[in-house]
Amino acid sequence: MAERLDDLCASFKRDLRAEGKAPRTGDLYAMSVRLFGAWLTEQGRPATLDELSRSAIREWLAALAEDREQSTVRTRFKGLHRFCGWLVAEGELDAHPMAGMSPPAPAAKPVPVLSDAELTALIKACGGRDFVSRRDAAMIRVLLETGVRVSELCGLTVQSVDLDREMALVTGKGSKVRPVYFGSRTVSALDRYLRERRRHRWAHLDAMWLTQRGALSPDGARERIKIRGREAGIDGLHPHMFRHVFAHDYLMAGGQERDLKRLAGWTSDTMLERYGASAADARAAAAARRMARGDRV
Repeated sequence: MAERLDDLCASFKRDLRAEGKAPRTGDLYAMSVRLFGAWLTEQGRPATLDELSRSAIREWLAALAEDREQSTVRTRFKGLHRFCGWLVAEGELDAHPMAGMSPPAPAAKPVPVLSDAELTALIKACGGRDFVSRRDAAMIRVLLETGVRVSELCGLTVQSVDLDREMALVTGKGSKVRPVYFGSRTVSALDRYLRERRRHRWAHLDAMWLTQRGALSPDGARERIKIRGREAGIDGLHPHMFRHVFAHDYLMAGGQERDLKRLAGWTSDTMLERYGASAADARAAAAARRMARGDRV
């Protein structure tokens, strides 16, 4: 009887944990396997190892590309490719079904950068004195000033935030710890929140951000940002947009790309180029206006 993909995926995730991979990485890889299995089921085919063929994988990727972003398709490709490699290494497959296949290249798209007016409206939307307002205001300011990923934001603990030194230690991809820094207004927002937090029913938890059910999850943070964005008149606001704003503002202020790479926790120059594109465009436009060659003749 052919092995079920779900059962193999469970073993795959255990091996990833044994290798020291971050839980988020394992979840992303496993999601590719689950989605491929779900697609097989929709086609009336069993979600088993026998169906993990090169042709089936090509069909699945083509179906994904019809209604998904190319970057999402690339992520799914990477996850399934890693799973297939594990199957070969474990002796479950004789050959890698994706060997020689190239992942679809995502098309470059302009990265949206929030305006000062939008950011001001967003902060005003969190202007209340209740616990939720002060928590959301502090979260938004931390995202804006540090550009941390939402998983890094939710991974903060009370002990990892140092208000006197105006910094925090975040744990990024690959469990790498790095410092991030913020200014006096963010410190004030954090201080207000922490004072409210001390009276919270879950104040004994290590997690920095709390809800009525305990620690705030990344999905919960995304939802809160979306709600606050809607209140401020910003449709589709999500935490990653603050990462774009952070990179844009840092480079526009004259910051060095190497320093930005370290602060943002990037290991690849590709991400630096992507997130710094809006600042590069703005600098190029300003330089073109300064030149104004046509105005001099």
